[in-house]
Order: sequence, then C-alpha cells, then structure tokens
Amino acid sequence: MEAVIPGYWLLPYFFATFSMLYLFGYFLIFHKWNRKYRPEASSCFISLFHGTPAVFMAVLALRNEPIQGFASANTNFQNVVLDFSIGYFQVDLLHYLILLPGDYLFIAHHLATLFVFVTCRYLVAHGAFSLLVLLVLAEVTSACQNVWTLAGLRKGESVSAAKIYKILSPPFYTLYTLMRGLVGPVFFCRMSVYYLSGKATDEIPIWVSAAWIIVVGAAILVSILWIFNLWLEFFRVKENGEKKNS
Repeated sequence: MEAVIPGYWLLPYFFATFSMLYLFGYFLIFHKWNRKYRPEASSCFISLFHGTPAVFMAVLALRNEPIQGFASANTNFQNVVLDFSIGYFQVDLLHYLILLPGDYLFIAHHLATLFVFVTCRYLVAHGAFSLLVLLVLAEVTSACQNVWTLAGLRKGESVSAAKIYKILSPPFYTLYTLMRGLVGPVFFCRMSVYYLSGKATDEIPIWVSAAWIIVVGAAILVSILWIFNLWLEFFRVKENGEKKNS
C-alpha cells in the first residue's frame, strides 16, 4: 500500500531548503576559497544534497508503484521526488543565471530538465516512472562527480586535492560511461518506442512525450560527448606522463 503523503505542494519548502544550503556553502563552507571557484563549489555542495538522496527516493518511489509503466499515473510519493528535484534545479538555475550567465550549456540543460519534470508533475500527472528511472541513472554518479569536481577546482592549490582528483577520475569516468553511455540509452530507446507508438496519448499528449524524447535524447548525447572528451584528455595526460618517465 502506498504511504500517505500530504497533497499540498512541497516545492516551496524544497526550494527554500536548497537556497539556504547554497548560501550556507557560499558564505560559510567555501568562504576562504578563491572567489572564482566559490559559485561552482557551492553548486556542487547543494548537488551533494540532491543527487544521492534523489536516487534513494526515486528507487523507493518506483518500488512502491503497484503498476510500472511509461504512462502510469504519478503516485503521491513520485510527485514528492519530482518536487524535490524541481526545487534543486530551480536554485541551481538561479545560480547560473546570476553568477555564471555565460554558461549557456548548463542553463539550457537546467531549463530543459525543469520543462520535463514540471510538465510531468503539474501538467499531465503521468509518466513519472520513466523520468524517475532516468533520474536514478543520471544521479547515481552525482556524489562521485561532485567530489571529483571539487577536487578539480583545488588541484592546482592542494596536493591532496590533486591526488583525490587523479584517483577518482578512472572510476568516475567508468561509472558515468556505463550509466550515461550504455544503460541510459537502452532505457531511452525503450521509452521512445513506447511513446512514439501512440500507446500513451490518452494520458500524455503526443507533443509532451515528443518533447520529452527530444530533451532526454539531447541530454544523453551531450553527456556522451562530454565523457568522451574527458576520456581523451585522460589518455592524453597518461600518455604524456609515460613519455616523460621513459
């Protein structure tokens, strides 16, 4: 039986929580960091409070769903998970718009993600199953990625940070490649075939599901290109290191 969850929106509370966490990170946790890196570090800080918790919440919401399907009606708990992620992406989007307005790729990513989550949560109220599976695949690497990013910001100033960055790079790249380059695309193809077949049109308008396919497909493609470039850089640095030692 599904747990009873309040019917009112939790989104304002999640937004306020992530806002306070961001300010806490910026003004207290990273107040001694170079101003150039404080915004990105604070963004990583709130991501640590979103990514892994979102994975556990999404898995729990999916396990509690009596009928799992691409067009299933959202359960109360699934809507809570969506609100949790919407609150996070709203705060992180504001971070980019205010402090890093030139980072167009991340701004576009957050706007697209918010479109998918908001339409699922507040417009059609169906399809959370597919989005939460994708959320799990996307955020399962979040903790490792954020620590890796924070270490990368400090690697030029700290030997320990440089060592952590070097140690984390191979396992992070491997896990990211597996989730975003293999499992994610396979699930995305299954989802796309179902939505494009028209089986979900009674619950989800075709323009909504088509928009989801375009947005998710673009996100997966960008993720694959991003990790591919990181692998190229990794092997280039490794090869140069071997040449210096030979």
